[in-house]
Formats: sequence, structure tokens, C-alpha cells
Amino acid sequence: MPRSVGNETVEQMLSVLGTSSVVTEPSELRAAETATFEIHHRIPMIVRPQTREELQECVRAANRQRIAIYPVSTGKNWGYGSSVPTADQCVLIDLSPMNRILDYDERLGYVTIEPGVTQRQLYRFLQDKGSKLWMDATGSSPDCSIIGNTVERGFGHTLYGDHFANVCGLEVVLPSGELVETGFGGLPGANATRVYRWGAGPSLDGLFSQSNFGIVTRMTVWLMPQPEYFQAYFFQSAEEDSIGAFIEALRPLRMDGTLRSTVHIANDYKVLNAIQQFPWQEQMPLSRETMKRYQKSLKFGRWSGSGGLYGSKGQVAEAARRVKRALGGKASKLQFLDDRRLALAARFTRPYRLLTGLDLSRTLELVRPVYGLLKGIPTEAPMASAYWRKKMPPPASPDPNRDGCGLLWYAPVAPADGASVTTLTGISEDTLLEHGFEPMISLTMITERAVACVISIAYDREVPGEDGKAMACYEELRQRLATRGYYPYRLGVQSMGLLDSNRSRTEFLETLKQALDPNHVLAPGRYLRSEAGDRR
Repeated sequence: MPRSVGNETVEQMLSVLGTSSVVTEPSELRAAETATFEIHHRIPMIVRPQTREELQECVRAANRQRIAIYPVSTGKNWGYGSSVPTADQCVLIDLSPMNRILDYDERLGYVTIEPGVTQRQLYRFLQDKGSKLWMDATGSSPDCSIIGNTVERGFGHTLYGDHFANVCGLEVVLPSGELVETGFGGLPGANATRVYRWGAGPSLDGLFSQSNFGIVTRMTVWLMPQPEYFQAYFFQSAEEDSIGAFIEALRPLRMDGTLRSTVHIANDYKVLNAIQQFPWQEQMPLSRETMKRYQKSLKFGRWSGSGGLYGSKGQVAEAARRVKRALGGKASKLQFLDDRRLALAARFTRPYRLLTGLDLSRTLELVRPVYGLLKGIPTEAPMASAYWRKKMPPPASPDPNRDGCGLLWYAPVAPADGASVTTLTGISEDTLLEHGFEPMISLTMITERAVACVISIAYDREVPGEDGKAMACYEELRQRLATRGYYPYRLGVQSMGLLDSNRSRTEFLETLKQALDPNHVLAPGRYLRSEAGDRR
């Protein structure tokens, strides 16, 4: 097993990288050890390789010294652990300096990137190129890594919203320091490496997603051609049980291809969280009766949703007609918005306010970020939600770790079935309210048959006792949902043992880990908790 870091390790890393890329400054180490929940794993050193070759040398040095290393792309994995490793005393490998866009093809619609490339960087690159291609963006920070989110199987909003389903050609540094490429990668003169996922023989890509079998240093990301016409739709209902009806209405449209992108639905707590911080004149947690008052005064629903329609004008018109028919009698409000209507609304906000007394600019402020995400435009706006129970306003440059924001995300998956989703959300809301937290829930119809749920436990870490209270809530939520068969699609660094009860799976992964990483230097405990001696 890996041993602790000593002076010899520091000297070896310095010899590989030089002084500017090896960090032992206590303040920087403490910042890297800070997450949005309580965790006490210590980081003895941070190293920042500039190239894949430097990274390989770092991995080889780790094997020689038998020290544990933990790679992060940009370390902004908020809600799941930020940059904190899954085990104590891991050297943090910060890949953010590896931020080159290595290849770009407008005609075939792809870019090949390194792990330090962020959403903001790729979006600006495409804008500068005058590209007619759209990236897919998550609702997290524009400065999050694209590869980091993809290997965690994150999702976004457009036709390419299932991120890991729309990449290929991975280049991976193995725990030995050796290199492997997936698909057709590595074959002499292969022409289809960046356009075809599988290659020939066993597919390797999935081995390097949510695992500790290698470090992805290059990936080809497919981009969506800009459609002839785009229209967003927004819907809501005040009815308590409307979520089941929405799922049942929209699933057939996902399955027959009418809706080709993800559909996002949020409960009332999540919508209020997007509008403002906690209303401190109210009692914590906000009760369901209190939420009914806010629904009425701020004009949002018990459940509110959004999605995008893409294609020719005729295709979008037909899709909109089918959405109207499907949601008829279920949605109390259904609105469609395109670039022209958005521009008109912005132009007439002042006359509209003078005529009606209503401030349309506030509505536009809320709609624009969601509308932009549906077109692949990253935004900082959702970051404000991490400051829900902070008594300071969200800063211009948000950093939930620095500012003591408490945030735990739990992300179970359900079949795209109204009864299943109603059960999952009901258990989640009851559990959080019982523990004193507002149950902020978002649902994403990520495929034709599955709904991914993200449940936010948001609090202020600077309030004594809140860390422990939040983790107790998280654990009970996990247990209640597992009892009903709802399991998460991704895990936080504090909960990597949640899937170890699947014994055959665990034994298979342990066999692979032993073969690839006999010294157990790479990310011990990541998605394989038993190897770190912490099986639950």
C-alpha cells in the first residue's frame, strides 16, 4: 500500500517538474483540502504537470516512492468533494495547466481537448472561430473542466446532453505511467479515431469513467451542428402530483424522437433557490405551506420544467404542436421562446412595466441563463444557488469552498415512469424536511427511458453543527432510497462505498485494479472503496 510523502518524494517531483509546478505552501494545500461539506483528508503536496509526458514521469515517480496520487482536472467538483481526494495523504495532481485544444474539425463537428480545457474556454474558442457548432454546457461553473465532467458522466441540456455518450478517442495514462488509447487510437494511420467510438474488439472507454484505472489526458468531444431554428419551452403546474403527469406526458415524446434533448424539471424549492437566497423572515426549513405563498407571489409552480426544440422551422413547429397537446390539461402555463421573442421582451421591459406595473426584466434575468444553456452557452448564474443559506450575497466571483457554502448532492436515477419519479421525489422531500433542510430537487429526462435526479442539501458551513446535521440527512436519504431501489449515478468522495454491496462487481473491479495498479498509487478508494480498507 502507498506510504506517506517525505523529502525524497518532494525532490523527485521537483526534478520532474521544477519549482514552479510543485506546491507545498500550507495555505494552498488547505484550500485544496476544503470542500462544501466536512471531510478531513490531508494533501501533502500539489503537482501541476504541463504536458502528458510530465504527468507520466510523475506517475512513475509515485510508483518508485510508493505514494498515492489523486488527479483532478480543475478541482471544481462542488457538491461531490471539490478537489479533495478519496483517501488521506494523496499527492494532488492538478491537470489544469494541460489546457490545449489539440484538434478542431468544423465539417465533422468535433474538438480534441486536454483535461484543463474549461467550458468557458471551449465556448470562446468556437465563438472566435465563427463556428456553426454548439458545445453542450452543464449548469455548473463555466470554469469547470469538460473532461472532468464527462468522465463523471455528467449531463447538460442539448441533443448532446449525455456527455459520455458523445465522446471518443481517449488517451489515458495508466497507473504504471504507460499510455493507452481507446477505439482506433494508437493504430497506425487510423482515419476514424475521432469519429467512431468503438474501434474493434472490447471497448475500453468505460473503464476510465468513474474509476481509478487511468488518467484521461486527451478526449475527442463531438459538437452539435447549429440548427436552422431553435425554440425553448417552459411549463409549470401548481398541482402537488403534477410531476408524475409531466413524466408520463413527456416520455412518449422522448421515445419517439419528438424531444431529442434532455428535459429539466425542478420542484418549487429549487426554483425559489434560483430566484433568491433564503428569506430570513421565515422559519427554517421552509414548510410546504410557506412554499405555496411563494409560488403565488412569485408566480412559479409546484413543478416547473424547460427544454429545447431543434431543427427546421417546420420540424420545430410540429414538435411544439405535439408538446402543447401532450401537456394540455397538465401544465397550467406553457410558453415558447425564441431569439426574436427574447429580444422583443428585452426591448419592451420598460413600457411593459409602465403599462402593467410588472417588472419583466426580473423574469428575463431568470430565463436568459436557462435559455442560453439550451443553446450550449455556459453561465455563472446557477453558482449563486450554493449561497442559499449564506447571509452574504453571492460574490461576483463565486467560490463555494472559500466562502463556507454547505452543499451535498445526491443523484439517484429512476425509470422514466410517473409513479417511480413521484415515489423518489416524495421520499427525498420528506427526508430533507425532517432533517431541517429545504428539499431542492431537479430532474433530468436524460435518456428516453431514465430520469436523473439531483437532490441538493444546502446550508451554511459556518453555523456550528450544520456539517454533521447535513451528513446525517445525506446518509438517511441514501438508506431510504436504496431500500426502494433508487441508487445514484455518481458518488461524492465521502461515499465511495455505496455500491460495494454488489459483490461480483466489486471483485471484478478489484481484479482489474490489482492488474493495472499493483502498488495502489492511483486514486485509492475512488469508486472502489474496499481497496482502501473502508468497506461499508
